[in-house]
Amino acid sequence: MKTQRSRTPILVASVCAVLAGAGLASAQPAAQPAAPAAPAAAPAAQPAAAPATAPPAPTTGGLPAAPAIPGTGTPAPAPADSAAPLGDKAPGAGAAAASKEPAVAPAWYEELAKKPHETGGNFWVPIAANEAGDGSDVLYYGVLGLSFFFFIAIAAVTIYFVIRYRHRPGHKAEPSAAHNDTLEITWTVIPTIICVFLFFYGWRNYINLVTPPQRALEVQVLARKWQWQFTHHNGVQDSNLHVPVNTPVRMVMTSQDVLHSFYIPVFRVKQDVIPRRYTYAWFEATKPGVYRLYCAEYCGTDHSQMKVNVVVHEPGGYERYLADAQERMQNLPPVELGRMAYEKKGCIGCHTLDGSPKVGPSFKGDFGGTVNLKDGTTVKMDENYIRESILNPQAKARPGYPPSMPSFEGQLKEKELTGLIEFIKSLK
Repeated sequence: MKTQRSRTPILVASVCAVLAGAGLASAQPAAQPAAPAAPAAAPAAQPAAAPATAPPAPTTGGLPAAPAIPGTGTPAPAPADSAAPLGDKAPGAGAAAASKEPAVAPAWYEELAKKPHETGGNFWVPIAANEAGDGSDVLYYGVLGLSFFFFIAIAAVTIYFVIRYRHRPGHKAEPSAAHNDTLEITWTVIPTIICVFLFFYGWRNYINLVTPPQRALEVQVLARKWQWQFTHHNGVQDSNLHVPVNTPVRMVMTSQDVLHSFYIPVFRVKQDVIPRRYTYAWFEATKPGVYRLYCAEYCGTDHSQMKVNVVVHEPGGYERYLADAQERMQNLPPVELGRMAYEKKGCIGCHTLDGSPKVGPSFKGDFGGTVNLKDGTTVKMDENYIRESILNPQAKARPGYPPSMPSFEGQLKEKELTGLIEFIKSLK
């Protein structure tokens, strides 16, 4: 009994010490170490021993850890949210919810068309990538060589005669020949032979350049200020030209507004594009890569910006481009389809997205508001106004801008027209 009574106070003191230590630890700030616990009682086998000092309570994530379970030495399980300080979140938490849904990523063929174009070649001409254009290079170098030869020959003879027959004291002028049949025949026959040869070789190459093979692949070309539009046989339209390698391609071209000129230096192809009639050009690309296409006829303010890339695909790449581009056009959401039409139908050349005017008014911020018209009236900018302005731009023209926008009647599919309207609405 004596032993049992002596153990009871010791057990009570142990429990009080543990509770006191837990209370002091939780009362301290998270950044401060916990206060020492109350003196712990000695084990039951040593009732008269001096009390021991409990170690500071460990912390977890800035918060005090749970006290150890009496008699076991095992810490109590920590709360589920004790791994991080209260009020803090993991880095980036909620960022996905706060950020807007990203735009549709560019397709592989769009990334390919954005690659830097080939700039190789020599001082005289760029690289050649068209089988039908090889004859042009031969003729060019032939004429260049003849020009150098005759320039040097004539200059040398002239310098010799100036020195040889210069005026000197004591020398009388020699009589000049009045006629020399041999010399006259020579300088007439030789240039004639050269000219006939150049004409024959040039005419033969010209006939080759304007006569495409019977089964050439056709691409429809529409030129307008200041953009090109290429339509392939399955209906895919693009502002960059995509063609297969080692395949004859025939371009059927017309202009919607003024005179343009279709010019691809690496293919040695240049052809005027004329309103209200069709013109033609063809080539057979021999080297896959990205090349440059220019408008070589001054056509207005942004003529120098009317340049796009020509993508010559590896075998099989052109067919993949047509299939992927057609599928993407069918599956794009309206806003993204409108963005694509804005970039590929020529809108980007005249209308900005940042609120600043260009050739035409900016697309940003006007939807839902009231806009002033040239005749002094106003109109609400809604879906009907945007549609009418695309199909009949001069019906309700705005002041301060030239009447240079062509009608897109018949140029846009209904889905593309709806997409453009939704895209403009999204720019509030």
